Amino acid sequence: MRRQLPDIAALRDLMRFENPLRNPAQQRLAKAQTIWDLRAIAKRRTPKGPFDYTAGAAEGEVGLQRAYNAFRDVEFHPSVLRDVTAVDTGWDVLGQRSALPFGIAPTGFTRLMHAAGERAGAAAAAAYGVPFALSTLGTTSPEHVREASPDGRLWFQLYMMKARHRSYELVERAAAAGFDTLLVTVDTPVAGARHRDKRNGMSFPPQLTPGTVLDALPRPEWWINFLTTPPLEFAAIRNWDGTVGELLDTMFDPSIDMDDLREIRSLWKGKFVVKGVQSVEDAKRMADFGVDAIQLSNHGGRQLDRAPVPFLLLPEVVREVGRDLEVHVDTGVMSGADVVASVALGARYVQVGRAYLYGLMAGGRAGVNRMLSILSDETSRVMRLLGVTSLEELGPQHVTQLTSLRPR
Repeated sequence: MRRQLPDIAALRDLMRFENPLRNPAQQRLAKAQTIWDLRAIAKRRTPKGPFDYTAGAAEGEVGLQRAYNAFRDVEFHPSVLRDVTAVDTGWDVLGQRSALPFGIAPTGFTRLMHAAGERAGAAAAAAYGVPFALSTLGTTSPEHVREASPDGRLWFQLYMMKARHRSYELVERAAAAGFDTLLVTVDTPVAGARHRDKRNGMSFPPQLTPGTVLDALPRPEWWINFLTTPPLEFAAIRNWDGTVGELLDTMFDPSIDMDDLREIRSLWKGKFVVKGVQSVEDAKRMADFGVDAIQLSNHGGRQLDRAPVPFLLLPEVVREVGRDLEVHVDTGVMSGADVVASVALGARYVQVGRAYLYGLMAGGRAGVNRMLSILSDETSRVMRLLGVTSLEELGPQHVTQLTSLRPR
């Protein structure tokens, strides 16, 4: 081997040291290449109670794992030798253009995850040209979300509460604030059994106990933000002191039926979506009822454990009602590949919840931006590798669902 003295000029070109003055949050987020990377960052920076509330599900969390596995068990079928220089990742969702076929799902207790809360989510969604949905259990009012996103597309998710007048008031406030779509959630007659929350003593607002203080010591930024920003409150319920499960049992109404749905429909003049459909039969009922879209959802596995996996249910529902209404889907979506597979099997729109909250916990507004950037890049890249240049070109021929979850 011939040896020589190092070439200093060449060595200088190889040195790529990070700027020590660079924003640490930017450095941290830039290293996240996947949503799972953001999840790992979020876990390090968020107290156990809020993180487990996001990451966990009901009972044994079997349904959530099945949803993740369903997306992992996808085989793509690419076409080669196609010009994919330019790719269009957008199309109309409920009559308006969305720059991507996914958007931010409604999430409760959001400012517990990061003090920036729904304001960060709504502003980031507007910047990326996708809808943002606010939950009844959101921690920012519809009016303040609109302030944070003056030109963004906003949807409102409604729980039918035992005190019906509270639900009706929220519908009116959302309409007055310019929200264009109402998502009525129908899979919560009672609260699911979320064991992680009970074990953690998850309450709202969080209580300062020896355990929570000890858990907070390595996470000072979260507590500083929590203690130096306005007190947490819900859009619908204030001054609540108890566990999450107790709150949900107080709010949710097991008597809700089709008459209640008709009443809400008569009050809402915008687009109307029923969220929580989990069977072909109910999808047909909603089509006959005349909704604009249904959302196949098992509430992220947070209500009935081992309920049908929405992604596996998707092809059959689209075959039955896809000509009559839009079919949306959620639960277990953690990558752009998951989004593309859903669109290929007939979903018009995909909502991401945990992925959004992991980004929020990892870095506030910048973290949500990073989440949307990751999913956007992955969606575009998978489309190119499949040999398609628009969402309209995607179809069942591009995807095979490989699954062991077959009836006996």
